[in-house]
Parts: sequence; structure tokens; C-alpha cells
Amino acid sequence: MFELDYRLKNDCAEVGALMVSRILLMKDANYPWLILVPQRENVSEIYQLDVDDQEQLIWESSFVAERLMDTYKGDKMNIAALGNVVPQLHIHHVMRKEDDAAWPNPVWGAVPAKAYSRFALRERVEQLQEAFVTSTFQPAQLPQA
Repeated sequence: MFELDYRLKNDCAEVGALMVSRILLMKDANYPWLILVPQRENVSEIYQLDVDDQEQLIWESSFVAERLMDTYKGDKMNIAALGNVVPQLHIHHVMRKEDDAAWPNPVWGAVPAKAYSRFALRERVEQLQEAFVTSTFQPAQLPQA
């Protein structure tokens, strides 16, 4: 049975799910930052997914990236599957702007994470849920305001 890694649970808020992936919002208000986690057990690399899940994951990644860029008017989309600290397969989608706190460098360790207020976290999740409305999107319960 699929279980989300405890570090992702602690660092993220749930936005919802698509056919293969759970969509999480990183709790760092410096950037619009989403993480896709394929809901499959014991998978740490994309090639470990079956071919159908690989294709669906690529579609979901492209869908999330496009909606994130459209919603927040970004300059660049950074997508990465690192897994050095959290081995569970997860794919970062970080929308970048030329005036963000880390530009043009990677976001990891550039500046301290900026926490969302409870209201701002709920508002961000709502915005994202509206952006992702499709027949296959299942929204998560909204965080408490």
C-alpha cells in the first residue's frame, strides 16, 4: 500500500491527486513550489514505473508545470527528481521569477524557507485546486485557515 514519506508529509500541504500522482505544495512561500509523488510503492526512480505510469507521469508533470506558470506568471519552470535525501520518487516543480529570492541559482539552500501563514497556505491551495480542475483531478481537503 502506498504511503507518503514522512518528510514530504511534514514539509508539504496536499493539493490533490491526478491519476498517478499526488500533488503537494512545499511550505516555502518564497516560490510557487509543487511536488508530484507517484502513488506507487517502493519506487525511487521514474524507470521503475511501468510504461503506462511513466507516460501518465510525464503528462501530469507537463500539466502541473503549465498550470503553475499560467497561474503565477513565471519566467522559468525548474523540474527535478533528485531523491538524495527522500528516496521516494517525487518530482519538484518550482516556478521561478527573475526577481525571486534565489534567482538565477537553484532554490535549495539559497535563502531560509519562508513559512506561509495559515490563511495564505489555504488561499494558495485553493488557487491551485482551481487551476487544476479536470475530470481526473481529485482535490484534497483544504488546510485550516
